[in-house]
Amino acid sequence: MDRMQELCRILNRWAYEYYVLDDPSVPDREYDRLYDELRALERETGTVLPNSPTRRVGGEPVKAFGRHTHIARLYSLDKAVTEDELAAFFTRVEKYGKPAYTVEYKFDGLTVCLTYENGAFVRATTRGNGVEGEDVTAQVLTVRSFPLTISYRGTLEVRGEAVIRLSVLEKYNAAHPDEPLKNARNAAAGAIRNLDPKMTAERGPEILFYDVNYMSEDPVPSQTEAMAFLRREGFKTYPYFKVCRTFEEVQDAIDEIEIERKKIDVLTDGAVVKVNEEQVREEMGYTDKFPRWAIAFKFEAEEAETTVKNVFWQVGRTGKLTPLAEVEPVELAGATVRRATLNNFGDLTKKRVKVGSGVLIRRSNEVIPEILGAVTEEDGGIPVEKPTVCPACGSPVTEVGANLFCSNPDCPPRIVQKLTHYCSKNAADVEGMSEQTLTLLYEKRGVRRFSDLYALTAASFEGLEGFKEKKIENLLTAIGKSKHIPLDRFLYAIGIGGIGRVAARDLAAFGSVEKVAALGLEELVALENIGEITARAIVNYFADGENAAELKRLKEAGVEPYTRAKRTGGLFAGETVVLTGSLGSMSRTEAQKLIEGEGGTAASAVSSKTTLVVAGEKAGSKLDKAKKLGIPVLSEEEFLARLGK
Repeated sequence: MDRMQELCRILNRWAYEYYVLDDPSVPDREYDRLYDELRALERETGTVLPNSPTRRVGGEPVKAFGRHTHIARLYSLDKAVTEDELAAFFTRVEKYGKPAYTVEYKFDGLTVCLTYENGAFVRATTRGNGVEGEDVTAQVLTVRSFPLTISYRGTLEVRGEAVIRLSVLEKYNAAHPDEPLKNARNAAAGAIRNLDPKMTAERGPEILFYDVNYMSEDPVPSQTEAMAFLRREGFKTYPYFKVCRTFEEVQDAIDEIEIERKKIDVLTDGAVVKVNEEQVREEMGYTDKFPRWAIAFKFEAEEAETTVKNVFWQVGRTGKLTPLAEVEPVELAGATVRRATLNNFGDLTKKRVKVGSGVLIRRSNEVIPEILGAVTEEDGGIPVEKPTVCPACGSPVTEVGANLFCSNPDCPPRIVQKLTHYCSKNAADVEGMSEQTLTLLYEKRGVRRFSDLYALTAASFEGLEGFKEKKIENLLTAIGKSKHIPLDRFLYAIGIGGIGRVAARDLAAFGSVEKVAALGLEELVALENIGEITARAIVNYFADGENAAELKRLKEAGVEPYTRAKRTGGLFAGETVVLTGSLGSMSRTEAQKLIEGEGGTAASAVSSKTTLVVAGEKAGSKLDKAKKLGIPVLSEEEFLARLGK
């Protein structure tokens, strides 16, 4: 037992250095060696200590979330979106004197509350309605950015934001091209509010702590003391924390956050301003919803409330049916929004979306908004029924996992979406060939296959409304240009199941369509970005007679995929370079193009083939792995210097 306690102490210290301080002191193999020893002793004794790191391994799925009442209510925050609203908050505060203020990042994830009794972690819950939340202990136990035991011996509630770093989300989506996660906020919420703890662990959330919600003994007297307590006890906090004395200082801090938030690896949507002293907080008190002593300054609006008018189903190129909501028009991030999407029928049910219900929608990165959930359920709201037949062609619907699929491979929207994907910018890049145009060509000219596009002539467009000579000429020119296409874009364009742009680049390294078609299952699974399911999809695609016939037709039409020629003698000639972290001077795509333009290969993950890593701000696991493998690392400044910039 003494040895087990010693192992727990050592392993927890190493985990704290790795996950909280981002400064590991030992290699992974040393951690694994002691971890395995601890597991063996636990099996031998039948005892697992309260602070054992083995408790963090995801257990079996739970059947449902239990409910738990918080010791102290978890309030939400009032918000300000203008300088005048912020000034009004200061006016209210200064009726109680001239306190200090703290300014912190407002992270965009899922609020969680952790409870400790007599120094031991006992429970984790979501915020819920502020009084009662869902018990997500099994899920949060897989997160490693908080301690299982602390020195404080009273009853304690601490609050944090469960987040998924943008780099972690990018890595997850590269490994799951069939079911990518749309944004970091939903990814974090879905990771914690998932009945399977193993799925939580796979998504890799962490928790950034920012508040002491309740202390039974010796409560902290200020926000600065609360943050110091959290750090002292081993909770992960974000390093930015400003104490301000004047309105102008708070404004400067908010301006700093607004600029810097675009460079960091965590999704943020504002800044939080709090009165520092607990004594003033107690004097100011609370409204029914908010503390009067704190406010969230929100940057450009990305969320809004509206009402669902109708829900209809879209059919994608794989036959997947996706619910799309028609909503009352609402202004959101500079655009008028009339439609918002959901993932599937289960998502629609979980979010309690009905025709007539009020919903919260989010618009991100200039794409169609998505529904985050219902905020009201109107009496008489009409539930959305699960379709049993395809709304487009009437064919039976099949259910695969969480999704519904049209069983008809010749369903018109499926064909149009396949054609649209083939013509998209990152695929064959047929400029001007929109979904609307392809729908017209499908309906009026019988365009069904990719190869049909290359049989189009000027006469094919005669009599079609809106097609004048110049537009027809431009379309035919774009179709002609698409015949000469990089192999990776061609493999992405033809729509092999599970093949995104990253996996397509891996396959293109084999040099030709024929060589890719000849690959076996084991050879495919051995590739860095291809798992067994995707490998089977590739094998099945090339084994299908109709696909083989279509590839032959494309070849006869003059479509000639080519491998991208690498510059010889460039600054990165012969180098396989991985980018990690955020670059302040350019986007990751721009950096990759510079590397490839100088004869290098831009890879997505660190492996034994990697020869160089470029590390920007907030570089994470890729940098750690590079250091362990002894791979040279360039800072952003060194990278730019090598390029002569």
